[in-house]
Amino acid sequence: MFRVLITDNLAPAGLKILQETPGIEVDNRSKLTPAEVREALKTADGIIIRSGTELTPELLEGQQRLKVIVRAGVGVDNINLPTATREGIVVMNTPTGNTTSTAEHTVTMMMALSRNVAAADASMKAGKWDRNKFKGTQLAGKTLAVVGLGRIGLAVAKRAIGLEMNIVGYDPFMSAERAAEHGIELIRDVDEIVTRCDYITVHTPLDDGTRGLINAERIAKMRKGVRIINCARGGIVDETALADALKSGHVAGAALDVFVEEPPSADHPLLKAPNLVLTPHLGASTEEAQEAVSVEAAEIIVGFLIRSEVRHAVNLIPISGAEMADMKPYLDIGYRLGLLLSQLKKSAHVKSARLLYRGDAATKKTKLITAAFTSGLMASADDSGVNIVNAEMLARERGIEITESSSSERGDFSTLVSATVVTDAGEFSAASTIFGNQFLRLVKLGDFHLDAYLDGHLLMYHHIDAPGLIGFMGTVFGKHNVNIAHLALGRKVAGGQAVAVLNLDGAPTPESLAEVSTHDKVTAVETVQLPAAGAPLPWLISG
Repeated sequence: MFRVLITDNLAPAGLKILQETPGIEVDNRSKLTPAEVREALKTADGIIIRSGTELTPELLEGQQRLKVIVRAGVGVDNINLPTATREGIVVMNTPTGNTTSTAEHTVTMMMALSRNVAAADASMKAGKWDRNKFKGTQLAGKTLAVVGLGRIGLAVAKRAIGLEMNIVGYDPFMSAERAAEHGIELIRDVDEIVTRCDYITVHTPLDDGTRGLINAERIAKMRKGVRIINCARGGIVDETALADALKSGHVAGAALDVFVEEPPSADHPLLKAPNLVLTPHLGASTEEAQEAVSVEAAEIIVGFLIRSEVRHAVNLIPISGAEMADMKPYLDIGYRLGLLLSQLKKSAHVKSARLLYRGDAATKKTKLITAAFTSGLMASADDSGVNIVNAEMLARERGIEITESSSSERGDFSTLVSATVVTDAGEFSAASTIFGNQFLRLVKLGDFHLDAYLDGHLLMYHHIDAPGLIGFMGTVFGKHNVNIAHLALGRKVAGGQAVAVLNLDGAPTPESLAEVSTHDKVTAVETVQLPAAGAPLPWLISG
């Protein structure tokens, strides 16, 4: 008998599934203190939570019986993933249940903003009749920019098209062809899309790349009178910059459902800004959404406990422990190649990728290696937990085709994994091998053969092979206190085109990168950040 603990309110439909499943015992207790949650987890095989329960390291450490956590919702910020993974606890979420409700709330906020609904309602309740004061603007014929074309972004675009709006979209992982199928004109640059719209709505994950995505500089580039909507994550829109733009009148209005700090403080600058519609994080707060995530959460945990199914996992791959010892170096190679190629030519849009397995690699479960590669390639694409389980699905949703082929011929190496990414700026390729049982090496970059470590801080510079250049690099990085751990050079003929890969002990400073770029023989400089040597794969329980 598997025991499932529920510590937040779960809709009756989900509870019914659990209660009627043979082999499942339900322990439904809400409003527990952290100490009570920790104690209850000692006798639970699984737990379903929403946003009200925070599973901290203190609660999760030492929970020997707990096997699975299911978050009834998308975000897993209230679950300490490193601790859960380290303790061997699988974490899953329900990414599809609230799509419609959040999309509808976004459109609701946009319409309320356009027609001054909130302000007019407050005015009437104050006994006033100010028809002229609340003149609005219609949505039909206006251009809406949708930044982030995942499930919710596409759902918003679909509804806005029904309102006769023109849709432009930005998503580095969406192909132009796939966007066109949804009636969206794809724009490759955020700095361009902000100049093209009357309304802009954001639907991206919140990470280092999207925090402050809509900032003062980009707001200044927008048309005067633009309206901004954020029902995704607090922090994607710079709140201080938005408040200033609302007060100056450059932004005609804004609608926010999410905030950096929730609830925002009483002295928050946005609370005093004009032409603003605010709601307390209601995007998924509908009866239908709560029932949908409840049912999905129940079905996921039942499938895992009863049938060993894995759905929407954020820290697990479908592979047994016995297979993992043999497969881990190959999965690691795939993952690191994906990360490497995703960071080269960062502005290029990925259209497809193909992998070739030779020698021993071709005898392994190559679909798992391909999934590991894709998880690296897509690591920054989606906030619902990109991993070896869902990475290829997320790639397909964005029109990125991932293919693989194998050859049992060994060639120059006993095992070789080659990857080529096709982008709108051309093709970029790399290949890696394993020395011994664990040492990962980058042995080909483009057309050049070399031997570089596939870990840590990498600096790659294309150049014309010439005496003194390596010494110049050492001098520059020495001056900036950046140690070179290893250098690998690839060239075809002396004095011709060449590429070098430096493995650095620390991240190069902007000043050092600018200085090495000034050498007249250097044609391009790129940096890549990979996990340290021997670092555990992020979606593995055992590491």
